[in-house]
Amino acid sequence: MKQNRILEERTRRSTDLLALIAFCGFLFFAGLQVIGLVGADEPRYAQIAREMLQRGDWVTPVLNGQPWLEKPPLYYWATMLAYKASGGVSDWAARLPSAVLCSLMIFFIYVWARHFRRGMQLDAALITAASAIVIGFGRSASTDMPLTAMFTAAMLCWYGWHSNQNRGWLLAFYLFTGLGTLAKGPVAVFLAGLIIVVFAVLRRDGRLILRTLWPAGIVLYLAVTLPWFIAVQRANPEFFRTFFLQHNVERFSTNLYHHAQPFWYYLPVVLLALVPWTVFVIVALADAIRDWRFSMQQPAGVEDLRTYLTVWFLLPIAFFSLSQSKLPGYILPAIPAGTILLANFVWRREQEAEKPSAWLGMLHALLSAAMMVAALIVPFKLLKLVLPRNVIIVAAALGVTAIVALWFSMRLQGYRVLRFITLVPVVIAFALLLRGTAPIVNLLQSARPVEAAIHQSVLGQIPSIAVYDVPPSVRYGLGFYLNQPIASYENNEVPPFDHLVVAASGVQKELEYRLPGRSVTRVGGFAPQHLDFYVVLGKASGQAKP
Repeated sequence: MKQNRILEERTRRSTDLLALIAFCGFLFFAGLQVIGLVGADEPRYAQIAREMLQRGDWVTPVLNGQPWLEKPPLYYWATMLAYKASGGVSDWAARLPSAVLCSLMIFFIYVWARHFRRGMQLDAALITAASAIVIGFGRSASTDMPLTAMFTAAMLCWYGWHSNQNRGWLLAFYLFTGLGTLAKGPVAVFLAGLIIVVFAVLRRDGRLILRTLWPAGIVLYLAVTLPWFIAVQRANPEFFRTFFLQHNVERFSTNLYHHAQPFWYYLPVVLLALVPWTVFVIVALADAIRDWRFSMQQPAGVEDLRTYLTVWFLLPIAFFSLSQSKLPGYILPAIPAGTILLANFVWRREQEAEKPSAWLGMLHALLSAAMMVAALIVPFKLLKLVLPRNVIIVAAALGVTAIVALWFSMRLQGYRVLRFITLVPVVIAFALLLRGTAPIVNLLQSARPVEAAIHQSVLGQIPSIAVYDVPPSVRYGLGFYLNQPIASYENNEVPPFDHLVVAASGVQKELEYRLPGRSVTRVGGFAPQHLDFYVVLGKASGQAKP
């Protein structure tokens, strides 16, 4: 009998492992190369890692030969290793660190939940993996996922210590908090401290804060973080002012970087970030808040996990809502708390053999179906095309089938099928996005096809490049794909020699006005992004031409 249980446990563990590998492999690694780097941050971070690798400098982040001191080095270090391991610099290699760290975070959640809440481990891991924002940032060349992976591990380790008082977990908390600091700066330790303090206040246990401040852990945190901070400050005396004051204090307190949004901005962001689990995360959150007084009366580690996850989920959202600078990725560290809270909610409901109400099941089914339908029609909307009749029919059939299947499954079998029946539309929607939407996003948003069009236009050696009246994503994207500094006319960086200008469509007259006496000739363009290419001759060449 005992051997049968051991065998059954090993089989379940092997099945779980295969499921985690399959889902992480598909959601975070499949098609990484389909979309070129997009936005300003992805190509900029990828280029910084390339230049650090070329210089052999593991201390100072450098862009176009100049120190770029906005972010700590963890993402850059990981990308440098990815470039080496993959055989060279590429856009998909620049995304590998986020994909790998996100996958490790999912596995860590599984192991942690198996240790502290056996029975909910697969739900906790896969629900987190299959959340919209986790999929998006798990495939991006940015610092947000490295921070989130380290922060999630840190907060889970802290609760592990709080639950069983094993200081190995507390030591791991300090280690991961240190790595989170190297991922994105002091926000990691600040948020961790804020969550722990508020949780301790809710438990009316001030000594919990003092016990957390373990000297051995603090020494480990400093050992992880201080070597780089000291080295970069010695190499760049302006580092403290640039990094701490400008890119942390001023970024939070002012709109210095032009990311102003209303106070309520993160409400819709969170709702979209949690798709397709939004409905049930809200239910789990409301359930935890309703019962928090009861949970505070219980011994540590019994029922206070829900309160801890609730605090962890809500505080980063509230904190960044106060910031004058807002971007979607700022709240990413809060999302695993919400998904683990949902897994805990489902686990408790399964034990009580409860089923979701009809209206909750219908809302969840509608959201899951809408996700698939949107994935099917988005390519046509991006290209501003009329939806073909057959696409409308397929979308309607897909949506109705999903709604009926999900609703009836939950009504008949309850919460225990929630994960499985939701992952099916997630996989379908993601496959549709990879096949239909991703190539179009590449065409409309990435500088990779623009670089290819430039090659076709100049038919030879690409000269120096400048940009005029284009989004920052074009400038930084071309900088990565051409591996050269890109001058900006708006910044008065007008090269005096022959060069190519990538500009918004129809600005030839403006260029001629800005460049009196110099020849400006259109040589091509890239219509999908409304760009024109112009060859501008140097001052001497332009004046000599009749």
